[in-house]
Amino acid sequence: MRTKATAKAVLILLLVVGSCLGGGCVETLAAQQKKSAGCLTAELKPNRVEGILKKLNAKTKELKTYQAGIEYLFSQPDFDSNTLRTGVLYYEKSGGKSNLRINFQTLKQDDEKVQKYTEHFIFDGVWLTVLDYQIKTHKRYQQAEPNKPVDAFDLVSKNLPIVGFTKIENLKKQFEIKLIERQKGGSGNFVRLYLKVKHDSIYKDDYSAIEFWIDKKLYFPAKIIATSTGGDIYEITFIKPKINKRIAQKVFAIKVPKDFDEPEIFELKKKTK
Repeated sequence: MRTKATAKAVLILLLVVGSCLGGGCVETLAAQQKKSAGCLTAELKPNRVEGILKKLNAKTKELKTYQAGIEYLFSQPDFDSNTLRTGVLYYEKSGGKSNLRINFQTLKQDDEKVQKYTEHFIFDGVWLTVLDYQIKTHKRYQQAEPNKPVDAFDLVSKNLPIVGFTKIENLKKQFEIKLIERQKGGSGNFVRLYLKVKHDSIYKDDYSAIEFWIDKKLYFPAKIIATSTGGDIYEITFIKPKINKRIAQKVFAIKVPKDFDEPEIFELKKKTK
């Protein structure tokens, strides 16, 4: 269950990076949740919807590199279970190619103590490599043809509803969009959008809603909260981001420890005519 949940969080992260990832969120999850209490939702006027999304899209075009700390909270309310993972994320895009790496470093299960838990996810446009340092496994999943690499955004846009950031009309077709209004005294550092999946949406079987916290200063997402149809919640927060700062190429190199198992390779399934 933990591995499956983490994989889904990575897909969300991959998509956000490729579309309009950003930050400015330096508060803890608990602090932000406390500030958000008592917020009201109001329908967002169409012109404001398009204005917000166009501004996010403009920021996307400026994005060349991105690195930040991340907090990923996976909650299962039905089981009163919470798993918090922390780590770092690196992304770069140049010459039509992209690289992304997520290094998870710690894990905290419910009320247990924080423990070291190392797991790396590396995507180079063709292959997604997963290194699990606990059970010493090395898995590679082919995501595209070698001569047709895809960006992190394109990789998961078919499976996750954050695709709307670059296709405004599609966003309005798939979701009912609302603005979460803050009450007096609440945090004014974020724009918060609530996207409810429509009954005929292509995402209706996987998600019920997604909430975006957009940093007003940088105008990039600072937190994403996705709720599955089963009630599970995937919450991702970006911490102290560095935008368009140089990242050493060795960061994206894949070094598999000698004591790891032989790699499991999952090639791309060929389409039948």
